[in-house]
Amino acid sequence: MVDPALALLIFAGLCVVLAALGWPGRGLVPRWLRMAQLGERVLLEDALKHVLTCRQTGQGCSVDSVAGRLGLSPARAAALLSSLARMGLIRMEPDGPALTREGSRSAVSLVRTHRLWERYLADRTGVPAAEWHEQAERMEHALSPEQADALEVRLGHPTWDPHGDPIPDASGELPPAPGVSLAEVDPGRAVEIVHLEDEPRETYDALLDDGLVLGGRLEVLGRDAGGVRVRAGGREWTLDLLASRNVSVRRLADDERAEPASMTLDGARIGEPVRVVEISRACQGPERRRLLDLGLVRGTEITARFASAAGDPVAYTIRGALIALRRRQASWIAVEPVADAAVEVRG
Repeated sequence: MVDPALALLIFAGLCVVLAALGWPGRGLVPRWLRMAQLGERVLLEDALKHVLTCRQTGQGCSVDSVAGRLGLSPARAAALLSSLARMGLIRMEPDGPALTREGSRSAVSLVRTHRLWERYLADRTGVPAAEWHEQAERMEHALSPEQADALEVRLGHPTWDPHGDPIPDASGELPPAPGVSLAEVDPGRAVEIVHLEDEPRETYDALLDDGLVLGGRLEVLGRDAGGVRVRAGGREWTLDLLASRNVSVRRLADDERAEPASMTLDGARIGEPVRVVEISRACQGPERRRLLDLGLVRGTEITARFASAAGDPVAYTIRGALIALRRRQASWIAVEPVADAAVEVRG
């Protein structure tokens, strides 16, 4: 005979389990279904954006390219493209999928949100440059068009993201990418960097490690099957062909040359007055604003006073105040000696 108390306890336990699984809006099953729907939407949007990228760059778009870009099986990629076609966002043409008017509007909206979020990360946060793209990849699916519009207003209607890509406006107008590939520049020319492609991540990280930044100048020394030989900042090195194709540049006029290597503040001697030339474009966001707030603008005179016991940070006199800067911060500040200044060298 079943104990009534035990039966009641088992029944109550089953009710709790069923409630946890199926409670509307908060149960595990509804939450799992929402996550599955979100995952499906993200895949559809990523596939749509891939079609846009292929069409913009003139690359072939196919089931295999979608599968490779999204890390899916060809069958799963084909199913995504079929869904996009049924939704009226793409149409199948002899050379592969192409965007419809509505599909183009949706894809450009994703690009707009992505680039606005990267601009936000660069200008308003301390997130490292190498992480901007990955974070923006997530946020482009989370922000509504209305939220993207509000973000644009908050940022002051920027026209370029921190990689040099144009930000589409609210109407969906997508300007062409600037510049030409570094791989196409003839030796002997000086160029200015106008865009750094952020995919693949490994190549972008290598470009950052090489010290390449928007607005930076390079002198092209040579080009062969091994890559492009360049000079900047007092050193020479070779960018392989993949890396050089991810760098877009503006050819400078014949009488313009790549800027000579500048001395940076971290190399200033104790007691030696120097003058600020510029803050490197590699320094962005809150760190750049802090340096500007300290008065580190072109023409400001600085004198290194003493270093800490470990050699980092170093104390500098800046506009009459004694300010400590880390050597990493000082390395972003290009300076020049103050002519005819009396140098006070301390041991």
